[in-house]
Amino acid sequence: MAGEADTVGALLADLKRRYPPSTAQDWDAVGLVVGDPTRPVRRVLCAVEATEATAAEAVELAADLLVVHHPLLLRGVTSIAETTAKGRILTGLVRGGVALYAAHTNADDAPGGVSESLAEAVGLVDLEPLVPSSHPDSLAGSGTGRVGRLPVPTTLEAFARHVASVLPATAQGIRIAGAREGVVERIAVCGGSGDSYLEAARASGADVYLTADLRHHPATDFRAAADRPFLLDAAHWASEWVWLPNLADQLRRDAAARGTTVEVHVSTERTDAWTDVAHATRGVNP
Repeated sequence: MAGEADTVGALLADLKRRYPPSTAQDWDAVGLVVGDPTRPVRRVLCAVEATEATAAEAVELAADLLVVHHPLLLRGVTSIAETTAKGRILTGLVRGGVALYAAHTNADDAPGGVSESLAEAVGLVDLEPLVPSSHPDSLAGSGTGRVGRLPVPTTLEAFARHVASVLPATAQGIRIAGAREGVVERIAVCGGSGDSYLEAARASGADVYLTADLRHHPATDFRAAADRPFLLDAAHWASEWVWLPNLADQLRRDAAARGTTVEVHVSTERTDAWTDVAHATRGVNP
């Protein structure tokens, strides 16, 4: 009957169809963390990760399901006592009747996932995977990162400012490596930590590689080898948050296709680790 409540399990089936758990990396920990798949679900909250803040937000919202990108239990734990942050998160969710589900590396590469959402957010067209997936369970078009082009070429500085305007604000902002006046058109992106794919970005012929968590030595060596691609380094959380509005729309559409309704919210809690930035007073440093 149209308008009736869905179940947690029905929404999880939608997520598994879009982001097959079998395609997650071997080291990953995706899937249902807490909750009963048979319970009704009327309200969902989407967040990059389950923190005390986002868990409390889910409980206050009276959400039945919290869908996150980063697994809470990626590494083994021996206790969920409330003397630890993870213990407080999990017990708070259980008390509040909120199920928790994580879609991590399986959501990075799939169509409609993290990297594709980042590429679309910064305005790229003619998208293709930066590194196509070879997993037998991957959906067509899956792969690590995305590469595409800007509809109109621009300068590195203008593109960096555009990226800063469409990603949620963080203390870091967008770090730039390259000539600000350089003209750019072909862009490679990878949501989250992407320095493992620096050479793939170069091989793609990109003018710019946008990712997060670029480390000093890999970035320095990469830039020393050739001028392009230029590098843009965003905060990890910001580069992945842009997936959440797309995820929310996907959940709503899939529920509507079954004739059910679900209310989906996107958390705006900034869970980036860095809270501020300091700059030297003018004249102190040479």
